[in-house]
Amino acid sequence: MAGPIAVFGAGSWGTALGMHLARRGHAVRLWDIDAGHVARLRADRCNERYLPGIAFPDGLEPGADFDAVCTDATDYLIVTPSHAFAETLARLKHRLRPEVGLAWASKGFEPGSARLLHEVAEQQLDKDIPLALITGPSFAREVAQGLPTAVTVAASTPGFGNHWAELLHGDNFRAYYTADLVGAELGGALKNVLAVACGIVDGLGLGSNTRAALITRGLAEMMRLGKALGADPLTLTGLAGVGDLVLTCTGDLSRNRQLGMALARGKGRDEAVAEIGQVVEGIGTAEEAMRLAARHGVEMPITEQVHGILFKGWSAEKGVRVLMQRGLKPETA
Repeated sequence: MAGPIAVFGAGSWGTALGMHLARRGHAVRLWDIDAGHVARLRADRCNERYLPGIAFPDGLEPGADFDAVCTDATDYLIVTPSHAFAETLARLKHRLRPEVGLAWASKGFEPGSARLLHEVAEQQLDKDIPLALITGPSFAREVAQGLPTAVTVAASTPGFGNHWAELLHGDNFRAYYTADLVGAELGGALKNVLAVACGIVDGLGLGSNTRAALITRGLAEMMRLGKALGADPLTLTGLAGVGDLVLTCTGDLSRNRQLGMALARGKGRDEAVAEIGQVVEGIGTAEEAMRLAARHGVEMPITEQVHGILFKGWSAEKGVRVLMQRGLKPETA
């Protein structure tokens, strides 16, 4: 009989996935590095900080003791911010074995190296440890509320991918399998940068035409980098790519879009993040995406403008003008 599922990271997304898995009948242990946060989760039976007003289901047990959360667990799911992925994995790796692999729902690159997270896992783990990523268009609050959601499970082996799809599938939640870890991770990371750009466009009041053009040309950037990294283009036209891109660029719950709108209003980056009150993955991702683009000789003008606005003090309004004044070229180039 399957044991508990250990979920690492009690932010909005980790909590929401833990709640969904518990509603599916699984025993879930939800760990967080912040013991005070865990104590509040246990007392409130709700994540009032990130998902206020949504009660925990039976079967979800928060805990701050890493070893206790791991005891007897048969499935492990990391949902920390991407910058904490390697550290969490280092604490967990001695518990993994071929029949007990690793899944994660973090979206981003390793800071400083621009490695995709599956590359980080492959470097730390034995080659026979199966890996899986959960990604796609999925706001945490809507998953916690039990609203209909569809995701992609990208995995190193079909068996492990189907295992996690079966754990997740049901209760208004559909899970699809793919073998393309590169494409799924790339889509989940880059959409956050493009959502910052869309937030800037919306914050400047530039209209729906501009937003649609930016999303479409942003997808072109994603496809170019995906081709350089060996991603399947069909992955980037599916849930992990277009689906997540459209949701994050247009939805009011998107932290990255909120950041862009704040920047358009003249707020500084750090001030805007403090007001949002959660990690905004698009900031670090913009830096690593530029590192990857330079490494592979890929042109990514939207990402470049977002990076300049976030890290070099470039003007949001000027960034849009620069993009609109670029030279003529074929659309598919």
